[in-house]
Amino acid sequence: MAESKDYYEVLGVDRDADQRAIKRAFLKKAREVHPDVSDAPDAEERFKEVNEAYSVLSDEQKRAMYDRYGTVDGPAGGGYVDFSDIFGGMGMDDLFSSFFGGQAGAGRSRRERRRGRDMAISLSVTLEEAAAGCTKTISYDRLAPCETCEGSGLSRGAEERECERCHGTGVVTQVQRSIFGQVQSSAPCPECGGEGSVIDHPCEDCGGEGRVPTHEKLDVKIPAGIATGRQLRISGYGEAGHRGAEAGDLIVSVEVEEHERFQRSRDDLYLSLPISMVQAALGCTLTVDGILEGEQVEVSFPAGTQMGDPVAIDGHGMPRLGGGGSRGRLVVRAQIEIPRELPDKARRLLEQYEEVMGESFERKRTVGDRIRDAIDDIMD
Repeated sequence: MAESKDYYEVLGVDRDADQRAIKRAFLKKAREVHPDVSDAPDAEERFKEVNEAYSVLSDEQKRAMYDRYGTVDGPAGGGYVDFSDIFGGMGMDDLFSSFFGGQAGAGRSRRERRRGRDMAISLSVTLEEAAAGCTKTISYDRLAPCETCEGSGLSRGAEERECERCHGTGVVTQVQRSIFGQVQSSAPCPECGGEGSVIDHPCEDCGGEGRVPTHEKLDVKIPAGIATGRQLRISGYGEAGHRGAEAGDLIVSVEVEEHERFQRSRDDLYLSLPISMVQAALGCTLTVDGILEGEQVEVSFPAGTQMGDPVAIDGHGMPRLGGGGSRGRLVVRAQIEIPRELPDKARRLLEQYEEVMGESFERKRTVGDRIRDAIDDIMD
């Protein structure tokens, strides 16, 4: 790491932070960026930066020199922290056991560490498919278990044995002496790549990984009543684990497409239904197609129905997810249509209607009418 790097920025602390705050920040950062925990490609380099920043700021003399000159000079320069000194005799094994529940460098158990990653995919369904439930076939690419070695990574007759260099820990540790005392550094074992084990004759098809790239098809069951944003987790269909370890999951994010007739609000469906002005005045009963195939729903508008008046019908909306067959409402709004052209006979009848109603016809007063009347009174 370059000497010009701001150590306070690396740990995320203020320049006047006390030792307790610095130690707490280091522990938090180390948990996040340690190579055995983080999958980031620069995890090892970031861990070295955090380590070096703490080695300076945790030492009062080094910190004072760094604050004054912006650098720490000396034969050893900046380096890894001696964890035994930092944590009062707590060795590397104890430290990372408290971090990750395991040995130093092992972090997580070997099987957990090799687990395949979860994968995500999006899937669109129609509103009808969401209402009835359906099965959709998806295609996707993933790392699947190698069929040749059945996911073991071993050629026929080969064996997986403990790495002799790291003795199965997956980590090598070096200790150096400096004017500041004993400096200990740890890194993934170069012999086994941090696995803790080696294969004498790896499978030729997968190179000892136990998994190979494939293009797969999978049937996904969509439950009735599903809504946009819901996720379905399919266990074991994500990325295959390394050398036969547990596979990740496939997470399917569902999107329900917009519908040309129905609008959805949770489990209720809304529908605008055109009716004539005569049907609105006299009342009527009409039949509409429901969301499910072959479903017929009767809608009764009372006499005097106004534009936009709703009629709610229980049990004909969307199925409630996990609701045991119950459904929401179908809400039908009246869309009253006024004819643009009238036959002569219809016009005469309407004129007769106007004569009969005469001055007794009163238009329903709206909120806007009442507001205008109030303003007129004030102006007068």
